[in-house]
Formats: sequence, structure tokens, C-alpha cells
Amino acid sequence: MTTAIPAFRLRARGPALALLLAAALGGCALPAKPQRPALYDFGPGPLSAPAAAQAAKPPLVLTEVEAPAALDSGALLYRLAYADAQQLRPYAQARWTMPPAQLLRQRLREALSRQRPVLNAGEGGAALLLRVELEEFSQLFEAPERSQGLVRLRASLLETQAGREQLLAQRSVVVQRPAASADAPGGVRALTEATDAAVEELLRWLEPLR
Repeated sequence: MTTAIPAFRLRARGPALALLLAAALGGCALPAKPQRPALYDFGPGPLSAPAAAQAAKPPLVLTEVEAPAALDSGALLYRLAYADAQQLRPYAQARWTMPPAQLLRQRLREALSRQRPVLNAGEGGAALLLRVELEEFSQLFEAPERSQGLVRLRASLLETQAGREQLLAQRSVVVQRPAASADAPGGVRALTEATDAAVEELLRWLEPLR
């Protein structure tokens, strides 16, 4: 990739030109700039302010969503059910903006706030506490060109009295939504739809309880 250039020509045109030619000839040896992974979340959510929470509904404390260590990062994960369903694999060039448990809590809080006041743990003023555990959050490939966004979680509604917690009800939720494409963007959309469906199922479950 180099070409011999007579020295007298370089001297005739000045040292600046010599430097430019040297940079051009050596440019092919420069390392490629690393590609940054694409960042995803669940989208902007409602584009208008939510209506005031119903005064008749008692306030609820929403704790931080618990998740296993494999989900405690921004990795966008998938499984190949047709090859090795037990192995979680991360996309190399796609990530969530925050761990899935935090994205889920953000979405759940937005939805709950349309029905009742929602507090963080430690704020006090609420006897009801909702604890959510995220157990699975991945794009599941049944075949190379066919996959689903899979969300599995468990929710527990507790009542606190005199510093003690009493379990009122518990619900497991499993939702799958088909991915439109067998890649990271398809997985993101499928997992977003599955999360929204899981949140709606939790809202329906909570409605008659308190």
C-alpha cells in the first residue's frame, strides 16, 4: 500500500506536504473506531400528563423490583431454545439504558399512578406495599427466524402494621409477545409489548384487592 515518492519532490513542495502524504500513506494502518452499541428503553410513555390519582384508592408503596444477577445490567439478553435454552446470551451491539428491573418499575409506577398515590420505600404514609420480582426477561428464539419477548414476574401485595408485614395476595405473571424481526430491535419491541401487557395484568389483579 506504499508508493515510492522521489525525495526532491517532497523538498520542493515543503515539509507540510510531506507530512500530509505520510499521513495519507499510513492511514490504512490506523485501528478502526469501535462501534458504540445502540441504546434502548421502553419509549417515552404517555405523551400527556396522567389524570389525578383516585382519592378513594389508598396509597401504595412500590419497592425496588428485585431481579437475579443475570438481569442486573443493561445487557439485552436472548436464548436459543432450539440449541441451548439454559444459556443466556447478550447482544454485542445493543443494550438497555438501565437494567430491566428499573425499566419495569418505571413503567409500573407510571401505570399505578393513574389509579392511586404511589410512594417509594421509606416515605411512609401507606399501609400497602407492592413487591415485584422479575424472574425472566429475554428474547426467546424457538427457531432462527422466530422469537418471542418473554417476561415472567411475581408480585406480592403486603400490608404493614406495627412494623410487621402480612401477605395479602400473590400473583405470578407470564407474558409472551412475538418479535417482528429476529434481531435486537425486534426483541426490544416484543419485550416492551410483553412488559406493558404484564403491567396491565397486575393492574387488573390489584383492582379488586384494595
